[in-house]
Amino acid sequence: MREIKTEAEFQEAIQSAKPLVVKFYTDWCPDCHRIDPFMPEVEEAYKSRLDMVAVNRDTLPELGQRLDVFGIPSFIAFQNGKELVRFVSKLGKSREEIEQFLDRVVQVSEALKQA
Repeated sequence: MREIKTEAEFQEAIQSAKPLVVKFYTDWCPDCHRIDPFMPEVEEAYKSRLDMVAVNRDTLPELGQRLDVFGIPSFIAFQNGKELVRFVSKLGKSREEIEQFLDRVVQVSEALKQA
């Protein structure tokens, strides 16, 4: 998963016409490390329908605050510069929950294309 390191990079990335899911994490978060082993497989399974990037909330704290990202890991989907849907909570996330969220991202994106 590509790492976003600057606010400018983030702003450019979310302008994509293809849905972009941003994973917010920190180095000290045990739940973040718990999902790391399966995330490459999940990213691969969805790569034709959406892109994924990672943002270390501690590296870009202002961005995390502006987007109300307090629980980590958190996932926010964007398309054409606008937020589509988010999966933000203080609870740990399972592979199944993440995949359900990604399915929802695809559904919302498709619905917007048809609107």
